[in-house]
This record gives sequence, structure tokens and C-alpha cells, in this order.
Amino acid sequence: MKRRTYEKDGSFICQASDLEEIVIDKRVDWRSNQSKAIRRQRRYKKRLLNYLLNHDK
Repeated sequence: MKRRTYEKDGSFICQASDLEEIVIDKRVDWRSNQSKAIRRQRRYKKRLLNYLLNHDK
């Protein structure tokens, strides 16, 4: 099973394109439809971006 995306994974982002590679929904196949999977991905990306903005040093 794939690993869940955490805020700490934001340290691996160097470019904006890295965000697409890091954010992984491990339950993508279990979602009832594609729109819910997209919504979850958007939440993961938002959490990572907030972490980067607030913990950028």
C-alpha cells in the first residue's frame, strides 16, 4: 500500500512540479467516484502548501 502524504513531506519540494509527485492518495481506488479523489488530492496539496508557507525558514 502507498504511503500517506504528510506535511513533513513538504521538505522534499524544491519546485512546483514536485508537488504533483509527492501528493499521493493511497485510497484512490477505493473512492466512490473521481470527483472525491480529486477533492482529496486538492486537500493534501493545500495542507502541504500551508506547511511550506508557515514553516519556510
